[in-house]
Amino acid sequence: MDVWLYDTTLRDGAQREGLGFSLDDKIRILDLLDEFGVPYIEGGFPSSNPRDAEFFRRAKPRHAKLVAFGGTRRAGVRADSDINLRTLIAAETPTVAFVGKSSRRHVVHVLGVSVEENLAMIAESVAFAKQRGREVVFDAEHFFDAMGEDRKYALASVHAAAAAGADWIVLCDTNGGSLPAWVGRVVGETRAALAPFEGTRIGVHTHNDSELAVANSLAAVEAGAQMVQGTINGWGERCGNANLISLAPTLTLKLAKSCVDERALRRLTELSRRASEIANIAPDPFAPYVGAAAFAHKAGYHAAASERLEGAYEHVPPAAVGNVRRILVSELSGRGNLRARARSLGLDVGDQEAAVLARVKDMENRGFQLEAADGTVELVMRRAQDGYVAPFEIVDITVVSRTDIHKGMATKASVTLRVQADAVSTEAEGSGPVDALDRALRQTLVPRFAELERLRLVDYKVRILDPERATAATTRVLLEAAHGDARWITVGCSESIIEASCQALLDSYELCVLRHESPRVATDGGSLNVDHATPGDADGPSAPQGRGRNMGAAS
Repeated sequence: MDVWLYDTTLRDGAQREGLGFSLDDKIRILDLLDEFGVPYIEGGFPSSNPRDAEFFRRAKPRHAKLVAFGGTRRAGVRADSDINLRTLIAAETPTVAFVGKSSRRHVVHVLGVSVEENLAMIAESVAFAKQRGREVVFDAEHFFDAMGEDRKYALASVHAAAAAGADWIVLCDTNGGSLPAWVGRVVGETRAALAPFEGTRIGVHTHNDSELAVANSLAAVEAGAQMVQGTINGWGERCGNANLISLAPTLTLKLAKSCVDERALRRLTELSRRASEIANIAPDPFAPYVGAAAFAHKAGYHAAASERLEGAYEHVPPAAVGNVRRILVSELSGRGNLRARARSLGLDVGDQEAAVLARVKDMENRGFQLEAADGTVELVMRRAQDGYVAPFEIVDITVVSRTDIHKGMATKASVTLRVQADAVSTEAEGSGPVDALDRALRQTLVPRFAELERLRLVDYKVRILDPERATAATTRVLLEAAHGDARWITVGCSESIIEASCQALLDSYELCVLRHESPRVATDGGSLNVDHATPGDADGPSAPQGRGRNMGAAS
């Protein structure tokens, strides 16, 4: 292996503001990393809290080396009497990591000890662990800053660790302010200074305060570092740590450095997203390699070029990192976008390409953004096909809200739809106008279209387009629906939130019916190859002809 990945998500990553892991969360993330093939996984401070102590009792990775983390011995205390060191050894991990000071300024003003005592603390802590058969990682805190302040003392700190038998000397850009050229230079100088210690290797630990953590890690590797520490998705203190999700494919695919099996790399997107689910953090759609937008093509000439030349606008094949190509349809689209999108859905718009594209551009010109509305785009294509017949149409919809002095607000929706030439009317009450409308529509449609019984509405977002118009502002409604494993997004737009909601609801129901009647949506790897947009910033089409009329709303 050329570069050893060292994950510190469970310790340094957990220091991100607002992020907290339960014990079960930590075990689940450990298992994800272990299965992915990360060779070193740092579990936390076994002496800091009961949860971390229990973690080390329960954690049993099959492949990775589990690492217990702590500080060097306390000043004025023998190593074998230091409770922190004894707890690290009691964790029974094959590897332990110590963080120690390499900056004279920090030793004097933060630790409040002599520079000689700090060197002794480092050496004796490393020796204590080595004598007990542990692999030792020494994290030289603030090392890149220290090399600019007092080069001689910084090198003395890592010399003390190496002389005591440290297996890894990890140089830390603790404040995240270093630049790649400086990182490369410092790594090279430190390697030369530690050359006499043949068993000691160099690693790097960078933070992202200057948005250079990944770049600095790569600079360190090119200068000879063999370990890269980082976290899943770059989580960590302040602005985060080096992002291993970006580093793993860059090292493997760009620098030809072996660090993870290429078969495992094809699960990279899954690793990133599953960890986000555990952490209850929304995945970044614009994240490199693994984001939903990482291989999305919006411009018409990009899509056209991609049709002619595979990967024309992609720096790596999406499948190499477990992601998929997405062709967006918007006002910037050309016919290539439409053809590619239709092909992914198993549809053929044939000689209706121009009409569909004109429809899309018209809606975009009126303020709609269809690039995220995969369900709406599919409906536009399906409605343009020969033989299309709407499965149902609106005749009348009325939503009334009244206030009862004893019961509070009560809302009732009355719906009349034309289904196969029959006019069908129902009414229903709900907790609000949209809930009442949904209930009434379902009561009308489910008895006639059994597939709608399994349709679930899983997300509902509202956005105001022109807030300066106050209560008369135009509203966009984004609705995500699920049917089995399939998901799609439809949107509505109107000055009435009820009408916008009705558009999105009816389009979602119609798409479900059309897919059931003509199940031609392509699949990729067992899951639907549809665009999953970021909720909250997508817009949709106006209602089709015959919908949205007579939608009174009284309050």
